[in-house]
Amino acid sequence: MKRTIKFDLFPQKADCKPIRMRVSYSGKRVDIRIGYSIEPSKWDAEIMRVIPNAKNKFKQSGNEINRAIMTAETQINEIFVRYELLEKRAPAPDELKNAFDEMNGKKAPETVKSFRDVYDEFTKTEGIEREWEKLTYVRFGTVKNHLKTFDENLSFENLTDEKLQQFLIHLHDVANLRNSTVAKNISLFKWFLRWAESKNYYKGKLHESFKPKLKGTDGNSKEVIHLTWDELMALLEFEFPKNKTSLSAVLDVFCFLCFTGLRYSDVYKLKRSDIKDNHIVVVTKKTNDGIKIELNKYSKAILNKYKNVHFKNDKALPVISNQKMNDCLKIMGKIAGINDSQRIVYFKKTERIENVYPKYALLTTHCGRRTFVVNALSLGIPPEVIMKWTGHSDYDSMKPYVKIVDELKEQEMGKFNKK
Repeated sequence: MKRTIKFDLFPQKADCKPIRMRVSYSGKRVDIRIGYSIEPSKWDAEIMRVIPNAKNKFKQSGNEINRAIMTAETQINEIFVRYELLEKRAPAPDELKNAFDEMNGKKAPETVKSFRDVYDEFTKTEGIEREWEKLTYVRFGTVKNHLKTFDENLSFENLTDEKLQQFLIHLHDVANLRNSTVAKNISLFKWFLRWAESKNYYKGKLHESFKPKLKGTDGNSKEVIHLTWDELMALLEFEFPKNKTSLSAVLDVFCFLCFTGLRYSDVYKLKRSDIKDNHIVVVTKKTNDGIKIELNKYSKAILNKYKNVHFKNDKALPVISNQKMNDCLKIMGKIAGINDSQRIVYFKKTERIENVYPKYALLTTHCGRRTFVVNALSLGIPPEVIMKWTGHSDYDSMKPYVKIVDELKEQEMGKFNKK
């Protein structure tokens, strides 16, 4: 690691000037006092040492000061070697200064970070380490804004069970959020508390003990928006008007999600090199898990349609942004007649609210993944096999889909009663 270490005098008006060690590296420059001063007339700038046999006004000899200069240079080099071998990087300027002070018995002053500073450190470090998507940053930014509105002076010291109960009320009454959204905000905040505890910023256990019961958040009332097999087949074969041909590419990508179970984030980064003879291999962006997904005739046909079309970064499919694709899906669904009534039920505190929409108005890229799971279960494929394709980590996450299939079976059996 290239660096230069020079010694000179601080440009002060005093007769006896402090000796400065200037360290330059990687475009950075750090000035450190070595703890001695000398008059300019007794300093040899060429060799960067005190003139032999000279003494400063404190009766400290030139030999003593020069030994201190040599020791300081050795210590700085040791610090760099330590970072090169152990950290595989250059020290930051403050790290260099603190390490030098520690080697000379000076304890760096402890700085107490505010609650907000710790939260910012969390989003920065976790975001980098876990490769957060933009949406995750937005969600944690929303939680931060709710916390600020709730109590601008919130600290780890005044964070109690009662305080979290008050925050819960704030999310209900002031922010006017649904129970499901409140639960997500609390879950994200508890993630932050787990991290803060692991870094010794927080000493409590609210991330483990605080478990509010919110109606409608157990998954039993959750509506899983998906396409039936008949709707999927009708959409797959639909021919758009000539002035809407741009929707065909959106349809192809959406159907690929419906026949593979991929998330939007994973199909967006799917490359040709991920495609093998009879399967694709992806490392999911959300969980970093490696998944092998066998191809069926529908997913194969979509890939073959674009195998000779060049896309930027060697992508396999013409994937546009998530927001634009969601907008196009609603237009596409409306044109294609995906307009069955879809009931959406949610809760605010204990109030049950129900709205009805045409299905096309609720279509998003994530409906493709849900469509895959529901239809795979309907075809009799075991949940354990489906989980291998989708990367779901536990059976609980499959319960909403299993419930849908059970309801479909009940409806089909009911047809016997009409004969």
